[in-house]
Amino acid sequence: MEIPSLDGLRFRAVADVVGGEIAPATLFTYHEAGGEIWGEYSGGAIRRGFLVGTRRGDVLDFRYSQLNTAGETSNGHCVSKVVVLPDGRVRLEESWEWESRDGSGTSAVEQVPDAG
Repeated sequence: MEIPSLDGLRFRAVADVVGGEIAPATLFTYHEAGGEIWGEYSGGAIRRGFLVGTRRGDVLDFRYSQLNTAGETSNGHCVSKVVVLPDGRVRLEESWEWESRDGSGTSAVEQVPDAG
């Protein structure tokens, strides 16, 4: 199955992320053009977050910076594999690491179906 553009797609974490601050309450909106990706996210423990990077085929490579609800900033690096689910939605299988503090892990976000 062809992997679609991520432009305009919205995602939520499938579970709380151990060692991270992302949870199912966090909503991501991705943008894509010419091999570049960027996005913004908020919700749950995240007041505001941004990501920017590149896409090569089914792999995203980006940096993220965020502000949590406690007023703390942090940043890190993430590599994600783009997977098309049987129902046609997109899943990003992520491997991430903090750059501003200790910690790393894996997580997944899945496309939120369009309302209406």
